[in-house]
Amino acid sequence: MGDAQEKLDGAVDYVTGPDLWITLGLGALQIVLILLISLVVIKLGRRVISKFFANRTRGPFKISQRREATLNKLVANSLSYIVYFIAFVMILETFTLDIKALLAGAGVAGLAIGFGAQNLVRDVISGFFIIFEDQFSVGDYIQTSGVEGFVEEVGLRTCKVKAWTGEVHILPNGNVTQVTNYSVHNSIAVVDVSVAYEEDIEKAEQAISELLKELPDRYEQMLTEPQLLGVQSLGASDVVMRIISEVQPMEHWVIARAIRKEVKNRLDEEGIEIPFPRMVMYSRQDEQAEA
Repeated sequence: MGDAQEKLDGAVDYVTGPDLWITLGLGALQIVLILLISLVVIKLGRRVISKFFANRTRGPFKISQRREATLNKLVANSLSYIVYFIAFVMILETFTLDIKALLAGAGVAGLAIGFGAQNLVRDVISGFFIIFEDQFSVGDYIQTSGVEGFVEEVGLRTCKVKAWTGEVHILPNGNVTQVTNYSVHNSIAVVDVSVAYEEDIEKAEQAISELLKELPDRYEQMLTEPQLLGVQSLGASDVVMRIISEVQPMEHWVIARAIRKEVKNRLDEEGIEIPFPRMVMYSRQDEQAEA
C-alpha cells in the first residue's frame, strides 16, 4: 500500500506540477507558430506565383493566358500540399514521435495501397499528361465523357467542367479519354436561310451578299467577311441557302443568331418572302360534285 500511495502521490504531483504544464504550453505555442508560419508561407507563395505568371510577357518565359490560368492554380495547390505536409511532420516532432519510423511505415503502406489504388494512379498520370501536353486549360470550352462546358479547374487527379446551365461536373482524369476543345482555334458560324420557291433566287442572293459586306463593321467578333455559299438544298417548300462566317473562338452561336436577324430584316425590306408551312386540303366530295 505504501508503494502504491507513493506512486499515486508522484503522479498527482507531476500532473499538478509546473513542469508538465510548461511543456504542454511550449508545445501548444510551437504548434500555433507552425500553423501561422504555414499560412503566411502559403499566402506569400500564392502572391509570388501569381506575380510570376502575370509577368509572362516579359523575358523568355512566355505562355498563353489559358495555360497561365491552369498552371497558376496547379502550382498554388501543389505549394499548399507541400507546406501542409511539412507542417504536419513538424507538429509530429513536437510530440517527440519518431518521424523516420513513421515515414518508413508510410512508405510501405503507400506501396501496398498503390497496388490496390490503380485508378488513383491512372488519374494522376493522366492529369500529368493533360497538363504537360496542354490538351485543355482553365477557361476552355470542351466536350468529353458526355459532358460539355467550360473548364474551371485542372488538377492532377480530377478536372472540373461547368456546363452553361450552371452544373459543375467533376471528372477523374483517367476517364478523360477523348476531348473536343472548341477554344483553341477560330470558330465557324453556319447559317441556313430559306427562301420560298415563288421568289427570285438571284435577287435573294444579291440582297444577302450586299448585307454580308456590311456585317464585319457591326460585329467585331467577325474575323472575315461572311460568305454566301449558294443553294444548299431544295426542301419541300423552300430553297435553302447557306452562309458561313469565321469568328473568334466560341462566338459562332452569337454571330449565327445575329446573321439570322440581319438576313430576316433585309429580306423583309426587299419584299422577299421566307416560306412558312402550308397545307393543301383535298375533298373527294367536291371532286365528285364537279364531275
